[in-house]
Amino acid sequence: MAGQAAKKWLRETVEDGFRRGFHHAYDAFRVNPSVFLMQMRAGYGVPVSTFQGVYSVELGILDHVGHDVIRAGMKVAAVEGAGMGLGGMLTIVPDLSILAAITMRTLQKLSLTYGFEYNTDQEIADLWIAAASAAGVDLGRELLEKQVVNRFVPKVIQRIAYKASSELVEKWSGRMIPVASSVIGATLNYYFVRSWGDRAQSHFRRRHLELRGAQVNDPLLQSTAKVISSV
Repeated sequence: MAGQAAKKWLRETVEDGFRRGFHHAYDAFRVNPSVFLMQMRAGYGVPVSTFQGVYSVELGILDHVGHDVIRAGMKVAAVEGAGMGLGGMLTIVPDLSILAAITMRTLQKLSLTYGFEYNTDQEIADLWIAAASAAGVDLGRELLEKQVVNRFVPKVIQRIAYKASSELVEKWSGRMIPVASSVIGATLNYYFVRSWGDRAQSHFRRRHLELRGAQVNDPLLQSTAKVISSV
């Protein structure tokens, strides 16, 4: 009974940490699209002046940028997990909040890499759908409310937090041992961002190919994308 109670407490603590973390991460740690666009141009030589222009860029280049985005997020998450992990269970909620911020920023950069901004309510809803996909959450009925972002996003965050906590509770139980928790924290954070990043990249890549295919079938859209990318 004591073991089940401890497990229940841990799952609820992890779920609460993720829920708070994702709520705060999106509002406080949003990636600046203009800055990231400049990084794509300067760091990778992507010849675009707007994100609409990426639809005329070689897909392999975008995939390379995406892989680098995920790797960078994994490294930051590992360092954060090792440092915060020294506190064992005392630092689990702060650690999850930071991990949520790192993960959300990684997803936002992947979204931008494949040409999906998040300025309108529709785009914001789509970003959270991608986050749910990365978490392995099937939104089902919630998709019917995606036009009402203020109701949609909190529900998605709740589903993501529950799913993530259920998957991680066994692994995070190792943090009850402070001596080992630093290594465990670094490892779990590293692979957490990698798995979410890989699934999110697949999601954005698939949507990108769908829109790229639509442009191929529409000469006007194709010529518009070429003009934008050359500006």
